[in-house]
Amino acid sequence: MFDPHQLRVFIVAAETLNFSQAAKKLNLSQPAVTQTIQSLEAQLGKALFHRQQRKLALTEEGQAFLPVAHQLVALNIRARDLVETSRDQVIGQLSIACSTTPGKYILPVVLSRFLSRYPRVSAQCLVTSRADALSALEQGNAQFAFSSSIEEFDHHYEFFPFIVDPVLLIVPADHPWAGKGEIDLEELPRERFILREETAGTYQVVKTELAKHGFNIHDLPVTLRLGNSEAIAIAISEGIGAGFVSGILLRHLRLPNVAVVRVHGLTFEQTIYMCRHRLNPTGSAGAAFWQFVNAERDSIQRQLLGESAAVV
Repeated sequence: MFDPHQLRVFIVAAETLNFSQAAKKLNLSQPAVTQTIQSLEAQLGKALFHRQQRKLALTEEGQAFLPVAHQLVALNIRARDLVETSRDQVIGQLSIACSTTPGKYILPVVLSRFLSRYPRVSAQCLVTSRADALSALEQGNAQFAFSSSIEEFDHHYEFFPFIVDPVLLIVPADHPWAGKGEIDLEELPRERFILREETAGTYQVVKTELAKHGFNIHDLPVTLRLGNSEAIAIAISEGIGAGFVSGILLRHLRLPNVAVVRVHGLTFEQTIYMCRHRLNPTGSAGAAFWQFVNAERDSIQRQLLGESAAVV
């Protein structure tokens, strides 16, 4: 019987062809990766890698075993789910990684619904940066991640669009733009802006949409940078400047002294994806959570954004 951990280490090592990189991806030490591969090779009675002058290559046996390893990992996950489902029980623990907005405003809604349906499940959430959330997923420290980008995903990730979150330009309620309701793109450089850090999802959304219309985001006068969208919204309500924030966040905060302003011809929105790693076992709780979110996403969107929520 093959150990699923051994198989996962082999798969990542076969893809990177570098034990150091494999160790980093798996959050293991390099000696641990080497020992695991050697143990698997001893079990098979075959060498899986050529080791020549610090370079790795799969042997013929390694190439033949790689698709088998993928199948065995998938079968192991399905077997665990089948056993637990056959007991007619959904039990276990969920581990979810996500960035700030999903962690504060989306997951509480999702989990309150899910845990009320499956009371024998418990959950823990890691709220961190988008990059660290995906890293936790890849390293097996989280079963699921919510991310506003799919650029970092490789073929081991399985994902679906969960919600479209509008990114809104807001100003203080007494700002001249508030009375107009809509401005032209050329008016943006006339105001001072409060922006997120450049790696933030909302920043990337604004940057991309502006670039489509020939405008460089670096041409926006920036008076303040904050690492939290809620702090940006509150700062704008205090009259500091203008900024872009999540529509879900703004609906939750309900600040009375800010106004939403449209930019003519531009649409700012970010799609938040739910994703999992195919090589990470999830158990019955994870399988149920994946199916639940997929089935309930339209209803959850309406709860978070109202009847105008975009269906994805």
